[in-house]
Amino acid sequence: MDYLELAKCYDNLEKTTKRLEKTEIIAELIKKAPKEVLKQIMYLINGKVFPIYDERKIGVSSKIAIKALAQTTGTSAEKIESMMKKKGDLGLVAEELIQTNKQKTLFSKKLTIAKVFENISNLANMQGQGTVNRRVQLISELYSNASPLEARYITRTLLDVLRVGVAEGTIRDSLLWAFFPKMVSYDKEKQEIVLTGSRDEYNELMDKIQHAYNMSNDFSEIALALKENKLDSLKKIKISLAKPINPMLAIKVESIKEAYEILGKKVLWEYKLDGFRGQIHKLGKNKYEIYTRRLEKVTNQFKELIPRLEKHVKGDSYILDTEFVGYDPKTKRPRPFQYISQRIKRKHNIEKVAKEFPVEINVFDVLYLDGKNLMDLSQIERRKILEKIIKEEKFNIILTKSLLTENQKEVEKFYKESLKAGNEGLMGKQIEKDYKPGRHVNGWIKLKPIKEPLDLVITGAQWGEGKRTSAFSSFTLSCRSDGKFLEVGKVGTGIKEKDAELTFESLTKLLKPLILKQKNQSAEIKPRLVVEVNYEEIQKSPTYSSGYALRFPRVTRIRYDKSEKNANTVEDVKRIYTKQNKSLI
Repeated sequence: MDYLELAKCYDNLEKTTKRLEKTEIIAELIKKAPKEVLKQIMYLINGKVFPIYDERKIGVSSKIAIKALAQTTGTSAEKIESMMKKKGDLGLVAEELIQTNKQKTLFSKKLTIAKVFENISNLANMQGQGTVNRRVQLISELYSNASPLEARYITRTLLDVLRVGVAEGTIRDSLLWAFFPKMVSYDKEKQEIVLTGSRDEYNELMDKIQHAYNMSNDFSEIALALKENKLDSLKKIKISLAKPINPMLAIKVESIKEAYEILGKKVLWEYKLDGFRGQIHKLGKNKYEIYTRRLEKVTNQFKELIPRLEKHVKGDSYILDTEFVGYDPKTKRPRPFQYISQRIKRKHNIEKVAKEFPVEINVFDVLYLDGKNLMDLSQIERRKILEKIIKEEKFNIILTKSLLTENQKEVEKFYKESLKAGNEGLMGKQIEKDYKPGRHVNGWIKLKPIKEPLDLVITGAQWGEGKRTSAFSSFTLSCRSDGKFLEVGKVGTGIKEKDAELTFESLTKLLKPLILKQKNQSAEIKPRLVVEVNYEEIQKSPTYSSGYALRFPRVTRIRYDKSEKNANTVEDVKRIYTKQNKSLI
């Protein structure tokens, strides 16, 4: 299958903001895709060549892409950089240069999806001396055979900025539309879907596809299963070691009373800890993989935990859901999340940092044990299994402190104890609930004393003045909305000048590689970095694209444990705004 077909699909996706139109465009591509390239298409449609949990990265900087473009077109690197500053998009520059390239060979071949996928995948596997030149050659080979439109999207894929606005939910829906066309069609005039069956049937099928994705985190696996034998093959996608599962998440409640209304008469309460989520997979003796909430593999960064897991956890193989909580090695007091968050990205001096910022493993769930999937068991059954297999030792590995009760006064006391111990609050869990990835009403709730913070993405920044000319001093915050990011405010408070975990200098260092384009003092930032933000209240606003604005926002920490797809949505902002205003009546 020609890569040009995929490039045209990208182009059509880029031209519309309507989610249903995007769903139909992708569904039509999937319908005509041969089985042998379906896997590659499912990765490339989202600008990737590996599953989300794969630690390999394409690893191409704009400098390498520019070098390859220069080599292919005979245009100087300086001129290409100048064009990029004007256009703000190296993909558009590549498109223009290939269009006007006089050196383009008469013997160029049509690019196939398989060839583009192969070359880009090989870029991630290159190491050692001469790597840069070999990468340039692979990219130049693609440019030499690319049409202008193909060059645009090859470049964007290399730089991980596809810009076609495709969200996870859109890809999921497109799979249903593609493989069950008799169930659903799209009315372009009315901009709505038309169901031949019932809404319940449609939702049930959607849930099955979503469940398969939660188990695999790989749409290519789901597409191949559906291509093979529709739903029968989909059932084969199950929990698997060394393949992280989307974690179960909690909904926010305002009171203990509200929690009991949601969860029932008897509730399992646990301390809500200020650490980061760690999903631990044991594959065999001394063989482990550890993943963050955003499915990043961090086994090497926390390799000091492996001996204690071998010693304190029974089982030849298992998957544990845990929270890694930092503590001061001298005082033994808990440390806030930001102290240990720096360990997630650490590549060097790992042993030294592990001693400076040790963690205690707090285990709260078990999903798999010795070949058996435990996710369908009730919450209380899974907790009893944990109590049997974990040998607790303070500061090494413990079970989260818990309370099983229907007495709300006991919960109030437990809540105060948790806060006094330096925790965020409480988690409440429905005792008969199975483990369901994602947020589910009647499953888990979280109870915290402060106004609900928002996890937002930085999508813009403003260079400072005076002593701050070398750093950003103001940041644009955005929430998610169907694959796009809508502005909800600007922030400059909560960030220190120096001698702190979060400074203007350190934040600027993180954002510089994410700059998409600049104009005067303003920079557009690739939506990747998530920050937690507190605020006084939410107001309606015509100024920001979300329709809302945060009053007196303040950055509290960087959420290294979350990706941009885990940021709060515009629906979350609206919900908080509505609840806030009701409380004022």
